Amino acid sequence: MRLSEIIRLVWMNLIQNRTKVLLTSLGIIVGSATIVLVIAIGQGGQADVAEQFKNLNAGAIDIKSVEASAAQGPDMAGGMGGFGGGAPPGGGFPSGGGTRSSRNSPGGRSAKSSKVKLTLEDVEDLSELVSGLDEVTILVSGTTGVYGGDMEEENDSVTVVGVLENYQRVGNLELLQGSFLSEEDNSGGSYVAVIGYSLAEEIFTYPSLACGDYLTIDDKNYQVIGVLAEMGAVSSGISSDDAIYIPYNSAIKYIYGNGAEPSMTAVASDVSQVEPAIEKIKAVLAENYPKGSFSVTDAGSAMDAATSSANTLAMLLLAVASIVFVVGGIGIMNVLFVSVKERTQEIGILKAIGCPAGSILLEFLLEAVFMGFAGGILGIVVSFALVPVIEIFGMRLETGVTGCVLALVFALFTGTLFGFYPAYRASKLAPIEALTLN
Repeated sequence: MRLSEIIRLVWMNLIQNRTKVLLTSLGIIVGSATIVLVIAIGQGGQADVAEQFKNLNAGAIDIKSVEASAAQGPDMAGGMGGFGGGAPPGGGFPSGGGTRSSRNSPGGRSAKSSKVKLTLEDVEDLSELVSGLDEVTILVSGTTGVYGGDMEEENDSVTVVGVLENYQRVGNLELLQGSFLSEEDNSGGSYVAVIGYSLAEEIFTYPSLACGDYLTIDDKNYQVIGVLAEMGAVSSGISSDDAIYIPYNSAIKYIYGNGAEPSMTAVASDVSQVEPAIEKIKAVLAENYPKGSFSVTDAGSAMDAATSSANTLAMLLLAVASIVFVVGGIGIMNVLFVSVKERTQEIGILKAIGCPAGSILLEFLLEAVFMGFAGGILGIVVSFALVPVIEIFGMRLETGVTGCVLALVFALFTGTLFGFYPAYRASKLAPIEALTLN
């Protein structure tokens, strides 16, 4: 029997049993739709992570002073990461910068307090004593009152960040207009500011009009010298779109004063050397502040953890989709077994007129494959219809060709795998047995 005749028989059988074919393919439809949505959710999660951390330097290291545990004694006041009370085994400062005595008491700076405040001196220490760092910066942030532009009243909850001139490089901040803070601005405690895109839009309506205008921050006038491009979250967790950046010294002197709790960010020159750099930073801080407690964390690990979580969710949903496919495949196999019993006379006639077993096997196998293919196509259509519904609940989906192709491959594979045995059984029926069965 020619292939064209086999395909014609398959098509006639499928058309005559449209309802049964649709119901049989229901499991494949659900499985295909699930596959497409799983891939879309996974890619959407990865896109969210990339968006959230797009300003994160891969080698960034965040340094914060934290409260020591009440259970810790003077020699146990270690920060997160297990350091404090002295340098690690080997003694002294890490290699790459020689040795340097603490500026205060013999026990180090701020020996009387378990929680210390990082200073510009610590920036100098880490820059000089820790090898393998491209940048070291310090910042202080908080919320304060801001007024200006088209604002009808003062906003008391605007994030104002005091930074050094190198923070633009550390945070990968891009300028839409104007310039960033300079070393002269910081050393002179200038009244200048760089404003985030969304905040500039809120205050001045048009971000391009902000540059050169003035803002009142905590009752002092600051000139806007730059407007940032729309960026998203930065490594410190500050949304640059909604923040105002002013010189670090200005923030300490005029806004936050003695209540400031600065943090630091260092950027390793080589991503593979982040861990050694962290150990060296811990050693320097432990020498400077024996009673201090610090959190020294790899900012890039947060991105890895978020990506891993998104991938885990995608794999879990993929496993669920695979189970649905198996159920759909079993449905196809059961229906084909019933179909073989219903069409024994047709099989007997084909055998009697000399139709080879391979042609009969191919006919039933093609029926299973076509049911799988139809289910895959319908599943893809259903998945695209469900995308806007799922997005209503705040979940981001990124549909693409990959999910559709994978769903179709799974559907065809399932139809072929579960359709083979019924087709094989049909091809092995003896002509006399097939003609007498009814």
